Amino acid sequence: MVWEYLQPVRIRFGNGLIACLSEEIRHLGRHRGLLVTSPSFVYRGVAGKIKEACNGCLDGTFSNVSPNPDVTECDACAEQLRAGGYDFVVALGGGSVIDLAKAAAMICLTSDSIADYLDTGRVLPEARLPLIAIPTTAGTGSEITDVSVLSDHVRRLKVPLKSASLYPVVAIVDPELTYSLPPHLTASTGFDVLSHAIEAYWSLHHQPVCDALAVHAAGLVLRYLKAAFEEPLSAVAREKMAEASVMAGLAFTLPRTTSVHACSYPLTNLLGIPHGEACALTLDRFIRLNAAGCERVEALARLLGYAGSGALADAVVSLKHVTGMRCDLCDFHLSDEQLNELVLGSQHPNLRNNPIEITPDMLRELYVSLR
Repeated sequence: MVWEYLQPVRIRFGNGLIACLSEEIRHLGRHRGLLVTSPSFVYRGVAGKIKEACNGCLDGTFSNVSPNPDVTECDACAEQLRAGGYDFVVALGGGSVIDLAKAAAMICLTSDSIADYLDTGRVLPEARLPLIAIPTTAGTGSEITDVSVLSDHVRRLKVPLKSASLYPVVAIVDPELTYSLPPHLTASTGFDVLSHAIEAYWSLHHQPVCDALAVHAAGLVLRYLKAAFEEPLSAVAREKMAEASVMAGLAFTLPRTTSVHACSYPLTNLLGIPHGEACALTLDRFIRLNAAGCERVEALARLLGYAGSGALADAVVSLKHVTGMRCDLCDFHLSDEQLNELVLGSQHPNLRNNPIEITPDMLRELYVSLR
């Protein structure tokens, strides 16, 4: 096996480490920063307090970020960066905020629209403004990856962009920032973490370092997600889920995600299912499907303490029930046309990373069983 491992993001992990933001800004040697965050952090006054603590280095805010950020939102952020003469970016929020900020910090140094690069094959620019990423969910791992997932609602696309220019400079991971996450969002983002880890392990591009990270991350989610869901103020559960998110992000950055994420994009685009919950919907089914033709699925199940892939899939189903994740699509009353759209939309490049071939007929059978 020939492989390499790269992780250029410096990671600072620990409770209360949001307090070190001003120190990190000083290390950048930059002087005019834009805070990219969610509307809720502005309304609750959190954004203002963070800017105040940074002694004037953060003098602007962009908060027009939706749960599945559109290319127009990214372009608006990039234009604010250009017009304001900003020289660095701080992203405070979940995966949507960080993904948008990463893309905007890159595209702002051009006159382009980010839409010019979404599903077009055009090579992304190399230059970008330095970005400090501060996640407030235990979910996407975007704070340490070279991926930005954006939507083009006009073209009905949700596509991951990948480039070394999308890596943040530093990630500040403070588990205390996740305490305010509501239970459903805790569960949804947690299943995104679990999917990242499991898909990284069985990806065709798996490698030893990422394997170890994937096993560690998946084990943490299976042990601590229920506690984080039921006891939101549990310091141990929140810290372990934040750790799992970072480890899973490190695990999938190089191997990439596979079938579960390929299906999650149309489930979100066409039906509005939150990303993590969309991953949860098919995760146990792909565990069973992939196990039929991939020995690594059985190996992963055993490493996680289960008798086999069936027991691992059953554990995922049980965790979905406990945390209120959807287990089918019955309430959508899908038409044949919608079914066809889901099958077509799931034939995403990520599907090529899957350990066994997933054909359109297999996808159709999957969605029919969920309908």
